[in-house]
Amino acid sequence: MIKKILIANRGEIASRIIRTCKRLNIATVAVYSEADRHAPYVKEADESYLLGEAPVNKSYLNVEKIIEIAKKANVDAIHPGYGFVSEDPSFARLCKQANIIFIGPTEQAMEQMGDKITARDVMKKNSIPVIPGSEHALFTKDEAIYYAQTVGYPVMLKASAGGGGIGMQIVHSNEELSKAFDNHSKRAKNFFGDGTMFIEKVIENAHHVEIQILADQHDNVVHLFDRECSIQRRNQKVIEEAPSPSITEKTRKEMGEAAILVAKAIQYTNAGTVEFLVDQEENFYFLEMNTRIQVEHPVTEEITGIDIVEAQINIANGKKLSVTQEDITKSGHAIEARIYAEDPVTFLPSPGKVTNLKLPDDPQLRHELTIGKDMTVTPFYDPMIGKLIATAKTREETVAILHKALQEYSIEGIKTNLSMLQTITEHEQFKRGHTTTSFINDYYLPTVENK
Repeated sequence: MIKKILIANRGEIASRIIRTCKRLNIATVAVYSEADRHAPYVKEADESYLLGEAPVNKSYLNVEKIIEIAKKANVDAIHPGYGFVSEDPSFARLCKQANIIFIGPTEQAMEQMGDKITARDVMKKNSIPVIPGSEHALFTKDEAIYYAQTVGYPVMLKASAGGGGIGMQIVHSNEELSKAFDNHSKRAKNFFGDGTMFIEKVIENAHHVEIQILADQHDNVVHLFDRECSIQRRNQKVIEEAPSPSITEKTRKEMGEAAILVAKAIQYTNAGTVEFLVDQEENFYFLEMNTRIQVEHPVTEEITGIDIVEAQINIANGKKLSVTQEDITKSGHAIEARIYAEDPVTFLPSPGKVTNLKLPDDPQLRHELTIGKDMTVTPFYDPMIGKLIATAKTREETVAILHKALQEYSIEGIKTNLSMLQTITEHEQFKRGHTTTSFINDYYLPTVENK
């Protein structure tokens, strides 16, 4: 039985996990870098240990040090959160060797879904539609050009082992692809240790819709409905909502069944998310599977009433799911806005000291924060510093609550994307729920260029 958990992460997700652990009377251990010494989550945990210097390779990716601290603190389990070591099969193996429970899927499942080409093959074998693209790993630009010409431009160039928008670019010609291939292959090698690439046909004006699943160790799998994540900049999500306003109940049901099939095909356990692209005719295509908790999990929690972190811990404890698919219902609507410490026009990070922080106060709002007043946002980590989640009975009400809250939100001392979020949430296309993956390029960027 898990009685003590080390959280191998930082910021708002560490605070989020600690909150559930406290409710379950599970002791928590935080780890932190020199840059995060005064972060809120460090104080919220029952115990805290210094990992090392600020750079991630000397702190949050220092797996040997994390295991060393876990042993010293005598923990039963490690929760990896998202990012960092959360989808690293070698870290899961280290946990197993140390007799520490890894709160996540097996290393075999991570390996299958972590390599996007292998994942595509699994989908094909299980008759789940995939986006047309290269049939194997691409090692040279000439191979990439061949497949791009076969499926037709524009295509999306992707790092096989990539994630979080890294190693991805839409290209429109042989010349553009040739240049992009070398750049992204090198970048993927540096970030993921694997520089192989592949390409997919671009599904234009698509919706990015994902399905949250839970799977226990007793062959039970359920889905918690869907999330719309189409509003993205540089292939990274900005606003997410549940349920998706762009699909019918028929498509929602079919996508949920497909996600469960994916999980069963790889004998998946714990929480995971199957991501799809949906075209204008509501045909859906497998995109990838994230073998961890997602940044946007709060919107699913808000409409289902299910604590996904608690479910993860119960599954890791060997318990059966407490609900069947028939038990799970959705109620109301929830939208999450990611708050970034970045220039709202250039999207470049904006580190610095937070001199003032004022949060909107409304019982229909949920705040997940990385920062506090007088804290310094460093350049070492992802610039997301918070999430604002609004929930109401209808989507129209939720949009209104969120927009009002974004106007009342105040962060001084650094640049943030609050103005961008305000612009998006007052746009008629967003209000109508007509958002696709090209929304920011089509509507936001022309707006800021005209100012």
